[in-house]
Amino acid sequence: MTSKKMFDALNNQINEEMYSSYIYLSMASYFESVNLPGFANWMEAQFQEELAHVMRFYKYVNDRDGRVVLGAIKEPQAKWKSPLDAFKSAYEHEKYITSCIGKLVDLAMKESDHPTNNFLQWFVNEQIEEEATSKGIVDQLEFVESDKVGLYHLDRELASRQATSITPPA
Repeated sequence: MTSKKMFDALNNQINEEMYSSYIYLSMASYFESVNLPGFANWMEAQFQEELAHVMRFYKYVNDRDGRVVLGAIKEPQAKWKSPLDAFKSAYEHEKYITSCIGKLVDLAMKESDHPTNNFLQWFVNEQIEEEATSKGIVDQLEFVESDKVGLYHLDRELASRQATSITPPA
């Protein structure tokens, strides 16, 4: 049985994931404004991925006979000093989300809520990938620094990312 406290925490995570999507859409807009369409594409795909995370939580809460309660989403940052600054922000945000997921796992374990703990393991693994990917791009941006040709090539590489479906698996 899932407790009210656990449902409240899951609802809070839905809000965190919605805010994550907002951050990435804001970053996409920033990259469009500085004529880096590949970076914008990558962020748009990340936006879609965060919405898919929202829907996973949404479906899980409903499947467990909980009630999804949506809260206000705070306004995301709109400007960054550089592409590197934006990706450093993305990396820091992913580390924050990893800590949020860890707290959910801790609560599920404390409450012996095995179904929720099992559900959350997908997110534990997903956050490993999220952090590694954003850190990898930070590293690449640090490598190319102010090299416009390197930035151009990285922009073209990031343009190849495909968005994921926002529909959670059955």
